[in-house]
Amino acid sequence: MVLPVKIFEIKEKADLGLMVWKLKDFREEEPYETEKGETIDLATEILDLQQKENSIAGVFSKDFVRRRYYKRKLVEAPVTEESPFWIKRFEDRVFLIVLAPSVARGVKKLLTSHIANKLSKVLFITSRAIVKLRIPHETLKKLHESNPQATKLIWFDEVDIPGVEKLCLAGSDLTDTKLYHDYLEHGKIWYVVFEVQKRGIVVGIARNCVVTLFSKSTIDEFINYVFEDLLMLVE
Repeated sequence: MVLPVKIFEIKEKADLGLMVWKLKDFREEEPYETEKGETIDLATEILDLQQKENSIAGVFSKDFVRRRYYKRKLVEAPVTEESPFWIKRFEDRVFLIVLAPSVARGVKKLLTSHIANKLSKVLFITSRAIVKLRIPHETLKKLHESNPQATKLIWFDEVDIPGVEKLCLAGSDLTDTKLYHDYLEHGKIWYVVFEVQKRGIVVGIARNCVVTLFSKSTIDEFINYVFEDLLMLVE
């Protein structure tokens, strides 16, 4: 199972109850004229909205028209992509976590940044209220060095060696302390894949706050890990 989520921050101050009130009846329709001259309504809406004490959960749903050729003829078919999202109050900050939808036949229309921008406009009228975040290089470095045996893979970027854009450590190279420190002198840690031993899951964490689950687990268990272990790491 591969489940990627992206973490954003809501910078505007807002009560969770007010957010639910703004989201619960949100629905937009856009007319689309097919090649046959028929008009269909493509909807964007929020589904399955739930509020708990310090969080909101819901599903962002959007309709698209997929085009493909069948027996040399263009066929248009409406499809719906759904992406679960969570709004979580953590200490004095409010985060948005968006689960990337599955990719169907290599076609992916609904992106986490698009969802963040749309929710920002629904909640605060402007697209600037929800912003991207980063996890510092130093934090990823501490994660690896706190338990090197749990690390599966490390990618380095911002490499200062001419002609080299990225460096990677994997397998037995991860236990080579000299090689690891050599790479640190030439780049920054961009991405770490490691086993969260207390939860029995394998995750990948990138500096741009994309977190990917690589092992068998439920979505709820994965999101609880993000809530309880990762939000405190975000810059």
